[in-house]
Amino acid sequence: MWTPANQLERERFDKLNRMQEMGIAAYPNRVQRTHTAVEAIRAYEAVENENHEAAAPVEVTVCGRVVRQNLKGKVWFAHIEDGTGRVQLFVRADNVSEAAYTLLKGEIDLGDFVQASGTMMRTRAGEVSVLVQDFAVLAKALSPLPVIKERVTEDNQVERFGAFSDVEERYRQRYADLAVNPDVRKVFRDRAQTVAALRRFLDGAGFLEVETPILQPIYGGAAARPFVTHHNQLHQDLYLRISFELYLKRLLVGMYDAVYEIGRDFRNEGVSFKHNPEFTQLEFYQAYTDYFGMMDVTERLVAYAAEAVTGSTTITFEGHTIDLTPPWQRITLRDAIRQRCEIDYVDYPDAESLYAAMRAADIEASPKDTWGKLVDTLLGTVVEPTLIQPTFILDYPRDISPFAKAVPGDPTHVERFEMFVGGMEMGNAFTELNDPLDQQARFEEMARLYADESDEATPLDEDYLRAMRYGMPPCGGCGIGVDRLVMLLTDRSTIREVLLYPHLREK
Repeated sequence: MWTPANQLERERFDKLNRMQEMGIAAYPNRVQRTHTAVEAIRAYEAVENENHEAAAPVEVTVCGRVVRQNLKGKVWFAHIEDGTGRVQLFVRADNVSEAAYTLLKGEIDLGDFVQASGTMMRTRAGEVSVLVQDFAVLAKALSPLPVIKERVTEDNQVERFGAFSDVEERYRQRYADLAVNPDVRKVFRDRAQTVAALRRFLDGAGFLEVETPILQPIYGGAAARPFVTHHNQLHQDLYLRISFELYLKRLLVGMYDAVYEIGRDFRNEGVSFKHNPEFTQLEFYQAYTDYFGMMDVTERLVAYAAEAVTGSTTITFEGHTIDLTPPWQRITLRDAIRQRCEIDYVDYPDAESLYAAMRAADIEASPKDTWGKLVDTLLGTVVEPTLIQPTFILDYPRDISPFAKAVPGDPTHVERFEMFVGGMEMGNAFTELNDPLDQQARFEEMARLYADESDEATPLDEDYLRAMRYGMPPCGGCGIGVDRLVMLLTDRSTIREVLLYPHLREK
């Protein structure tokens, strides 16, 4: 049996007991809603605008959570909210039964869900309201929600503040956070619109949406440490996928020209403002194209999503005005690094000499890193934070890009790009390697280079190589972090703000 933890909960629990003694169901089985809050207001305004004095009254039954209430003598005002918005309830003691008025006068708390039936009207203050004739409780809230205060700004907007002194508690109690913060609810509506826009664009471009395994016998397609689980009946270790890549490219072998998947990936790595162990990824692959074709699709896709969610291809992120209109800036990785730190990494053809040059320039790096990883460190340290406007960085070291074709005439670089916006890496793409013999050599090369680094291991996937040997068409592929894209489109500085349930340490 639940026990109230404090005086406020005790008072609410006592009210629940009194309601039960009066024979009032605090959690009834049935609801009779006829209008949402917004529908009720619009229905009244439509009649009001017709200016017909003889027009029939607008009768409604609305439901929602009580977010404000005020009792003045024999008049009770309240605002209730549902998923669409807010509407005012206006109750006169002589308009409802004595039992109903006793209930709302003494037993209703902020946070309770209620149902009200009546006629729409406009109060003397000008607010469209429900003149209530019947009233019922739908769910008694036993714990008070975090306190929200409201103030009216100079432009007559209602501003809310004051909930959750501990920001992390918002994530632990996301249900309460959503209940009291309309801005947070909007973020996740925008997230849903973002995903819908990505689907709409790719479907319209001829891509087929597919689903690939989450539990995989061999993980691959990225450099990351996997989560390991075990299938009891099969006596087999399995891995939560770190990427969809190798399974999606198998489908190109199977004669689909263009495929995509939006789903969860899992990487057993650090948590930060832009990393969560469980995250949403979009990957799409297309036959008969290359990384230039992927650039074209990617910039149009992101611009389309931005316009669908924000109404414009120009957005604001962390105080920066960012124009996502294609075409985006394109620059090679080598040139981008040279412009910002005067190190031309091509002049340092091995890891030892490049590490020395980086240390001489006071750039932190690990002496154990390969040459390619040192180049990637240069990118992340001196280039990435400066890439506010959308930019494609092209041509990456071979030893950190095992699934990309080599740049013609340059055995040390491959046709790979990463996209950056707002100082963050947003996506990764290749001209996909479709030579099975070269691919097997890459697997073996990666095994040698990263024999002692589980985060960088790329297991040899013999089934994937077998699929390639049947013939894989020339193709391009791209992966985009959906969570980071939502961060960008909703102007949120941490990934936790765009995940309903981010991973948190135990209390």
